Amino acid sequence: MDDQNKNLILATVLSFLVILAWFLIFPPPEVKPSAQQPAATQQAAAPQAPAATAQPAQTVATANAAAPEAAAANLPRITIDTPRLEGSISVQGGRIDSLLLKGYPETLAKDSPLVRLLSPVGKDHAYYVLYGWAPGGTLAYSDVPGANTIWKITSGDKLTPATPVTLEWSNGKGLTFIRKISIDANYMFTVDQSVKNDTGAPVTLEPYGMVVRHGKPAHSAASTILHEGVVGMTDGKLLETTYEGMTKLEAVTSEGGPARVLNAKSGWIGFTDKYWMTTLIPAAGKDFKAVEKYVKTDDMYQTEAREPVMTVAAGQTGAITSRLFAGAKEYDTIRHYQNKDGVPRFIDSIDWGWFFFLTKPIYWLLHNLHGLTGNVGLAIICLVIVLKAILFPLSRKSYISMARMKELQPEIELLKTKAGDDKMKLQKDMMQLYKDKKVNPAAGCLPMLFQVPIFFSLYKVIYVTIELRQAPFYGWIRDLSVPDPSSWMNLFGLLPFPAPDHASVLSALSIGILPILLGITMWLQQKLNPAPADPTQQMIFAWMPWVFMFMLGHFASGLVLYYITNNTITFAQQYLIMRSHGKAPDILGNIFESFQRKNPAKK
Repeated sequence: MDDQNKNLILATVLSFLVILAWFLIFPPPEVKPSAQQPAATQQAAAPQAPAATAQPAQTVATANAAAPEAAAANLPRITIDTPRLEGSISVQGGRIDSLLLKGYPETLAKDSPLVRLLSPVGKDHAYYVLYGWAPGGTLAYSDVPGANTIWKITSGDKLTPATPVTLEWSNGKGLTFIRKISIDANYMFTVDQSVKNDTGAPVTLEPYGMVVRHGKPAHSAASTILHEGVVGMTDGKLLETTYEGMTKLEAVTSEGGPARVLNAKSGWIGFTDKYWMTTLIPAAGKDFKAVEKYVKTDDMYQTEAREPVMTVAAGQTGAITSRLFAGAKEYDTIRHYQNKDGVPRFIDSIDWGWFFFLTKPIYWLLHNLHGLTGNVGLAIICLVIVLKAILFPLSRKSYISMARMKELQPEIELLKTKAGDDKMKLQKDMMQLYKDKKVNPAAGCLPMLFQVPIFFSLYKVIYVTIELRQAPFYGWIRDLSVPDPSSWMNLFGLLPFPAPDHASVLSALSIGILPILLGITMWLQQKLNPAPADPTQQMIFAWMPWVFMFMLGHFASGLVLYYITNNTITFAQQYLIMRSHGKAPDILGNIFESFQRKNPAKK
């Protein structure tokens, strides 16, 4: 077998193994059924009391004399209404616990509900934000507001960007707590907390914010391609812990279960989903404790931002301001909060992966091309053109090398005849021929070495970034983040029955128009390379495009569109360069000749 065919086989087999390994290592996430909702009376575990006291941590629900959770339905709620959010705040605990994302329906159906980010206790998978104060010194938990505290609305009945709301609670012993909540036009809440001390003696307290999830999210699935769970930044270090990882944290007795406490001077912490995030952002310029905790008895996952312990003198007021991000992980929005509002490295809340040095610039380019074209599919096509232009010098050398290899075929055949069965002599003579003719037989593999990490990086970008969620292309492609919905099994919608769903065994064979185009472009590209002399190798090469067609056919449509465009441009470049060297094959003629050989005309 000559070196050109060896390189071709090596390149093809390597590509096949890469795709196969990708399926095995990064399987599509499975949607798991909803877990049983914890009892409605379960509440968040309070943060540890200030270190200056010997008071043990305990449950906020039991530490506050307040109405039971069942009474929450009869209490007033504060409406949230902004250009991007709708929902409400419970006066019980002052919890931000009901939030829907405007502009983000769950599905493409006309009557689809909006994506729900936060849910109150009593609903499936309760998910909410709670602020409060941990007591220190002689104070007890009943002296500070907690999860069941009933707050009084003192100003505002609707939270909008123009109208903040203010809540107040007094413990009847000289401490008055005030909480002012405001919001911008996007997803950022600002929470101003203050406590007025009229007890006649100094008091010590620790303000905190916490994000609480009851049970693991129903949509969350173990996946090495996407991180879901705790995300945070502490002094420039990215913190990522999966839900399973939270249950395996070191058990800290004072925290009441598995927990990790990190001291930081700047940063943020919260929970991230694929496209959405709820993040606590402590006061800038002040030390804080970033806490991740799993309460096993109640199956609750918590993240906390504990502000510095403060001592409020008699007759004085202590205050702290912090922020809360609750919304979609939109690139421009998050970057604005990072660059303009000083949230450190907030853009890294998007899971860029190991190839971040490629995924970040690729996404930046795709994002800007989207802004120019107005269509993500067109942006992907333009992205391929740009990447091919950047790699063209390397590709050109590769295609020229392949053309020159074809020129050497007669001489290689002559060397084979002279060498006979002496393979060592043949190998030596061929290497000398390559050296004399200044041909690098390995040059044809170089572009693929660059294409593989670019392919992985683009897959990551398409999988995790919200810009491609429900992004239409043209015609039947209404969402580039999911596989092509058409199927040859019902003649692409012409027959009166649907294509097999994902639960069906036949779904693996059900592919649409884009994957078929992918197979055709791979087949055309293969035709530019000489067929191996060995019949077994010929059969492998003949089936390879169609195997890839089914393997890649269940990837996101945006990725398949990328591959089709890449194959088409590669074919055109290779064909034109080989033609300039007089070695471009007559593909249509070869196909016709092959058909005639298999179907000779009857005389």
